[in-house]
Amino acid sequence: MGQGLKYTIKKDPEKGIYLVNEQGEEVAATDILDKCGDRRVFAFNGKMGAGKTTFIKCLCEAMGTEDIVNSPTFAIVNVYEVNANLLPDELKVESLKFKGEVYHFDCYRIKDIREALDMGTEEYLYSGNYCFIEWAEMIEPLLPDDLVTVNIEVLENGDRALTIA
Repeated sequence: MGQGLKYTIKKDPEKGIYLVNEQGEEVAATDILDKCGDRRVFAFNGKMGAGKTTFIKCLCEAMGTEDIVNSPTFAIVNVYEVNANLLPDELKVESLKFKGEVYHFDCYRIKDIREALDMGTEEYLYSGNYCFIEWAEMIEPLLPDDLVTVNIEVLENGDRALTIA
């Protein structure tokens, strides 16, 4: 991916939240999944209130979930069922063990790595399903080498700059 992919997250009263690529074209949120190939674990970084959970909700909805997507602050991990048939063809990944589940972590309240191990975090991370992790630095020793880092920064105009490395 070179220097990384850059997008802007915009919000419109009529369209809701949408993603714009570097060329100014509106693209589906799942475009970032497509660009990352078979990598499945994503660490979302940004200050409190930057929009990590909001963008994860946008991603999950684009993947066809009908579940309520919200921050798993107290549960640590939420599991969302997605309709794999609604994914773009390039993201239909039966060969990569994608079972139609997305795991959404909020590791903000994890006190130590033992707590993450006890809840089976490694099983989620190496399941072949998508894992979207907020505050991933709390479980850094468990993260896979092919981790996708997604940085979200609030811009002066209220849009969000999204950079994927």
